[in-house]
Amino acid sequence: MEELWGRSLAAASGDQIAAAWAAVRARAVAPVLQLAVWACMAMSVVLVLEVAYMSLVSLVAIKLLRRLPERRYKWEPIAVGSGGVDDEEAVGAAACGPEAFPLVLVQIPMYNEKEVYKLSIGAACALTWPPDRIIIQVLDDSTDPVIKDLVELECKDLARKNINIKYEIRGNRKGYKAGALKKGMEHTYAQQCDFVAIFDADFQPESDFLLKTIPFLVHNPKIALVQTRWEFVNYDVCLMTRIQKMSLDYHFKVEQESGSSMHAFFGFNGTAGVWRLSAINEAGGWKDRTTVEDMDLAVRASLKGWLFLYVGDIRVKSELPSTFKTYRYQQHRWTCGAANLFRKMAKEIVKSKGVSVWKKLHLLYSFFFVRRVIAPLLTFLFYCIVIPLSVMVPEVSIPVWGMVYIPTAITIMNAIRNPRSLHLMPLWILFENVMSMHRMRAALTGLLETMYVNEWVVTEKVGDHVKDKLEVPLLEPLKPTECVERIYIPELVVAFYLLVCASYDFVLGAKHYYLFIYLQAFAFVVLGFGFAGTSTPCS
Repeated sequence: MEELWGRSLAAASGDQIAAAWAAVRARAVAPVLQLAVWACMAMSVVLVLEVAYMSLVSLVAIKLLRRLPERRYKWEPIAVGSGGVDDEEAVGAAACGPEAFPLVLVQIPMYNEKEVYKLSIGAACALTWPPDRIIIQVLDDSTDPVIKDLVELECKDLARKNINIKYEIRGNRKGYKAGALKKGMEHTYAQQCDFVAIFDADFQPESDFLLKTIPFLVHNPKIALVQTRWEFVNYDVCLMTRIQKMSLDYHFKVEQESGSSMHAFFGFNGTAGVWRLSAINEAGGWKDRTTVEDMDLAVRASLKGWLFLYVGDIRVKSELPSTFKTYRYQQHRWTCGAANLFRKMAKEIVKSKGVSVWKKLHLLYSFFFVRRVIAPLLTFLFYCIVIPLSVMVPEVSIPVWGMVYIPTAITIMNAIRNPRSLHLMPLWILFENVMSMHRMRAALTGLLETMYVNEWVVTEKVGDHVKDKLEVPLLEPLKPTECVERIYIPELVVAFYLLVCASYDFVLGAKHYYLFIYLQAFAFVVLGFGFAGTSTPCS
């Protein structure tokens, strides 16, 4: 009898707990969660419309109407002598007449770039241009004295070969890359130049890069920037680099192309581009107030009425981050800096004079609000928080069009521009959802200007070691000595949350979302234990 009485009490207390939870859930949790659902639905609609607009513009403008840069703007080759740019005829052409070669500055900012400094400097010195009309400027912020000596010796060796190369250092790293570029422009020889080409330390332009880009600037005085496309030498090293290539290819093919075609504006990518020096000066020069000095300069130049041109047919070799840790730092810098720039420039954009309402609207709504705020917030909030939590709150309903149709449409529009990577799209979705956690945190950091708003960690490079990395497996196992370094607690915490939600839905729920949630939990576990990318950049 006592045992039966105990069981009855336990059952009664269990029913009371369940009833109490149901009441709290219905009165407090469900309304808040339903509100979050509709907020995510609204953001999803805004995002899918923006993606559809950019995709349509890029497809129609380039694929159907063939609005190529050469058709929209005047482009004529700069005359060179039959013997090449270093013969007497070419040098003479550089001194007189409309076909004269302008004076070009090539800036290469670097910081402890032991693995790649020779590649970028060598590629810059090999650019086809009259030797007396080009200046190679190496801006070395290295703190490692050994690396600094190596870079300086390389520059001196090239200078002895009659190459006009300048090795510049400064006493501190104030402003990071923006500070180095600004300091480099203060030299008298730099101010005498007409145009400045910028390459990060891992970028290797082809020898005809200037011959293809400079004519756009020479013949179209309103163009401030010619941006070219990135090409990746290590995209096939591991699964993570392949997924990065998919995202960046979409960025160039869709975002940059549509911005160039419709608005003559897009965010400067910080490298592999050529600027008109007068446009930089008129916009106020380089500023180090955010970690996206390139985007900062682009927005300010656009408000001054300058036009930008993206030329996707010109490609520059570069390197993708091959470790998950490095990639996380890079994405934090890009996302946080863009959101922080939005906070700093919103009023300036609204108050700017001589700028059309259409351009202001494009900058504030499309360029900043949708792409730099909504996009990083929505993905993690909706797919990794709201949907999993909704399985425990049956009173909350999520429209099928918001949970299935919209993400499917966005995925299809991405797949159209990445047809060769169609088989990787499911993995791309899972990986991007994991990275959305870091992007959301970075966006909030930038908007709220918290502690890490100006955190700058230089992306580590591999350089020639890429050739030795082609056999790296898609998921490289951990080594015992690396276990602690390659375990990421935030990813594992989210993975545990997703596993709890998926298991609840599988056992007690009725929404049958558990398959998607389990897959997403698996992705968080894989990245949480460091099973992505290579072990170390140069091992």
